[in-house]
Amino acid sequence: MPFQRIAPDDARGGAVRCPLCGVIFNAVGVAGTPERDIESLFLQQLDKNNRKFNIISGDRVAGIYRRVSIAAPKVPVRQVMLDVGRELGVEGVVVGYVYRFQERQGGSYAVVQPASVAFELHLLRVEDGALVWRAHFDKTQSSLMENLLQWTSFYRERGKWVTAEELAEEGMEQTLKAFPGLP
Repeated sequence: MPFQRIAPDDARGGAVRCPLCGVIFNAVGVAGTPERDIESLFLQQLDKNNRKFNIISGDRVAGIYRRVSIAAPKVPVRQVMLDVGRELGVEGVVVGYVYRFQERQGGSYAVVQPASVAFELHLLRVEDGALVWRAHFDKTQSSLMENLLQWTSFYRERGKWVTAEELAEEGMEQTLKAFPGLP
């Protein structure tokens, strides 16, 4: 499915609920299209891990999604996703939501505000609607002095403040380690 951004009512931030599973996230309204960036990272990671999946064109899926969701505006989100999956003739549907994608303010060695990213992925089995897999990533980079438990992350980032895209890439690598069918 095309990844979707879930924004709070107040652009400065607030709590939002996942439309699929109900988990609450701290979200921030952001400009641009971070949902496309996160979706692209997802597809890149699948390719990098020698995926054995057939991915259907995003444009085709988006068109069917729009038609199905408009035709049944009061149908629950999960049912819409399953209806799209059935129409496409697929075994599973990956649904992604982006809650926060804040770029750092500052440079590599000093920041006013660190990068912050939150997203969630779901894999639904179309046959019976079961949630086969769910993963989320929610991180705001912090300095080593603020959180000594993140020393591995600090080492991996070579002591620098990362961009939101770099943080999202780290998150996608972490979350897909447990994705069904990947080595």
